[in-house]
Amino acid sequence: MEILVCIKQVPDDSVEVSLNQATGKADIEKIAPIVNAFDGYALEMATRFKEAHGGNITVVSVGPDKARDSLRNCCAVGASKAFLVKDEATEGSDTLGTAYTLSKAVAKIEEENGVKFDIIFCGKETTDFTSSQVGPMLAQLLNLPQVTNIVGLEPAEGGLAVKQETEEGYNMIDVATPCVVTVAKPEYDPRYPTMKNKMAARKVVIPDITAADMGADTALMGETAAKVKVAKVYEPAKKEAGVKIKEQTVEETVAKAVGIMLDAKVF
Repeated sequence: MEILVCIKQVPDDSVEVSLNQATGKADIEKIAPIVNAFDGYALEMATRFKEAHGGNITVVSVGPDKARDSLRNCCAVGASKAFLVKDEATEGSDTLGTAYTLSKAVAKIEEENGVKFDIIFCGKETTDFTSSQVGPMLAQLLNLPQVTNIVGLEPAEGGLAVKQETEEGYNMIDVATPCVVTVAKPEYDPRYPTMKNKMAARKVVIPDITAADMGADTALMGETAAKVKVAKVYEPAKKEAGVKIKEQTVEETVAKAVGIMLDAKVF
């Protein structure tokens, strides 16, 4: 199978982000960029599928030149080819603009590789915006079937048997290929690259793709084309310290707790 994994480079979500008062935007310039966590799960799932059933993995990202580092990391843990969509016209795109850009990139990469993709993987969401929209929008633009929030998949007659996570449990879904799937957190974590694979990944040539290369309409990309506008960004309210109740008996403790809640008008 020919597999494409769409990844995004995001600020490390283990680092607390503060608001830049001068710009009114998140102050992320000094935070190390990493592969979005759910995209990492998607790549690991794709790699395990390739190891079990054969195939080739290509990764693609839309972003600045520094996103090349994340693409190389992906090549160190399963991907054999990588492409970077790098064009000023994409800057400030919303989810629809990003999905449109990826849809044009898919066609261009298929042309470059001389093959059609059977499975296109996306993370279910990104840790910087958590909209969960790009994967479904990409499927719509490519006119492909999709399954969201998957945690496993196996080959099946005519396509794939997919395990989808829901709030109530799991759904088992058969989907024809080619298709788009978005990946939630499976029962395993992404692997770490070996030193040998990291050295090999440094030699991988990562071509740039521009809007002109893809034949994309730049009027559908970027901040001016965005359907969603960010009016203002706020820092989350700081959590206040809790109250410790140290009474002599259980009855006194419960009475004190109820009194505090009554004073706070919780009920």
